[in-house]
Amino acid sequence: MSKQQLSGFGSTAIHAGHQPDPNNAHLTPIYASSTFTFDSAEQGMLRFEGKEPGYIYTRWGNPNFTEAEEKICALEGFGIADKDGDRIQLKALLHASGQAAMTTMFLANLKAGDKVLSHFSLYGGTHELLHRVLPPMGIETLLHRLDNADELEQLLKNDPNIRWIHLETPANPTLQCVDIEMICTVAQRFQVKVSVDNTFATPYLQQPFKMGADYVFHSTTKYLNGHGTAIGGVLVGKDIQAMNTTVLKWYRLLGGNANPFDAYLLINGIKTLELRMDRHCSNAMAVAEFLDKHPAIAKVNYTGLAHHPDHALASRQMRHPGPMLSFELKDGLEGGMKFINQLSFCTKAVSLGTTDTLVSHPASMTHYGVPRELRIASGITDGLIRMSVGIENIEDILNDIANALQ
Repeated sequence: MSKQQLSGFGSTAIHAGHQPDPNNAHLTPIYASSTFTFDSAEQGMLRFEGKEPGYIYTRWGNPNFTEAEEKICALEGFGIADKDGDRIQLKALLHASGQAAMTTMFLANLKAGDKVLSHFSLYGGTHELLHRVLPPMGIETLLHRLDNADELEQLLKNDPNIRWIHLETPANPTLQCVDIEMICTVAQRFQVKVSVDNTFATPYLQQPFKMGADYVFHSTTKYLNGHGTAIGGVLVGKDIQAMNTTVLKWYRLLGGNANPFDAYLLINGIKTLELRMDRHCSNAMAVAEFLDKHPAIAKVNYTGLAHHPDHALASRQMRHPGPMLSFELKDGLEGGMKFINQLSFCTKAVSLGTTDTLVSHPASMTHYGVPRELRIASGITDGLIRMSVGIENIEDILNDIANALQ
C-alpha cells in the first residue's frame, strides 16, 4: 500500500500497512514460521547487523507483526504533522499482551533510582506492575492528582529523579480523565517522558501524540481487536532512534513478542474499528443516560454526562466520551452483585472491547490485587460495576439492564 496519507480514518484502518503478497493473496497470509531463510551467509550477516532489511526469527519480527504495527502507527499518527510540517513518524512493536508492552516500555527506559509519576485510578495490572515489580529494581512510583499545572511543575522541580509520567485516560474503571496536553507541556520543560495508555479510547477517539506524548500503548486485546479472539499489546513511540535501538533490544530479549495468528486476527479487527466504535459510543451514551435517571443508581461515571467533573476535558481531547462506563448502585456491594446475577442478555465477564456488552465487578475481579484502601481512594468502591457497552441493538441492552435493576 502506498505510504501516502489517506484522507479517511476508516480507509487508513483498512489499507495502511498492507503489502502485496508475492502469491497474490488478497489478505496477508499467516506467516506461521519460527525462522526465515537467507540466500547466502553474507545476507544473513547483513541482516543480523541491521544493514539489510528482512526477517530473521519471529521473536525479532514477522510480516504479520509488521502489518499490524504499521497500521496502528498510521492510526495513532493520522492527520498529525511533526515540527517541520511533515507527517509524524512513529514506530510500533507488537507484543503478546498489553502488560508485556508496558513492561518493555518501562524496563527499556528506566533504571535504578528513577521514579515514575502517575495518578490514582489505574488498571489493576498496571498498579501492581508499578508497585510490586518495579520497586525491587530500584524504580519507585509516586501517585498524585495530576490536574494542576503549577503543582505538577513543583513536583518535577522538587524531585529530579522523576523521569517518567504515566497516564491512563480515561482511567480504568472510574473513567477519570487527565489533561494530556497540559501534562506533556510541563513534562517537556523538565525533559520527563510521558506515556499514555490509550486502550479505552483507541486512536479513533483520542490521539495522545497530537498532545505531546512520547509513548502510547494499548492492550490490543480490547477495542483494536474488537472480537475477544486474541490477547495482544502494542507499544508505539515517536523517538525512532530509541525505538530502533534500546527499546527494540529489550523487546527482543524480554521475549514478549506477539504471534502470527493473533497478529492476523488483530489486523482484521482493526479494519472495522471506526464502524464499531461509532456504535459502541452511541450505545454507551444511551446506557449512561438511562442509568443516570434510574432511582436505584447512586452514581454514574461517564464523561458524556454534563455533570461529570471531567466532562469539559474529555470533550476537548476526545472525539466522543467512549464506550466504557461504571456505576454504583444505592445498595452498594449487595446491590451490585444482585444486579450482575440477574442479567440475562449482557455478558458476565472481565475484559472489554468485544462486540457484546461485558459487565464486571472491579473490586473482586480486575482490581482484586490492589490494596483496599488505595482502591477506595481511587474511587473503586466495593459496589462499583464496570460496563463495556457492546454493539448490540440498544433496546436489548436497556431492557436487560432495566430487568436486572427491578
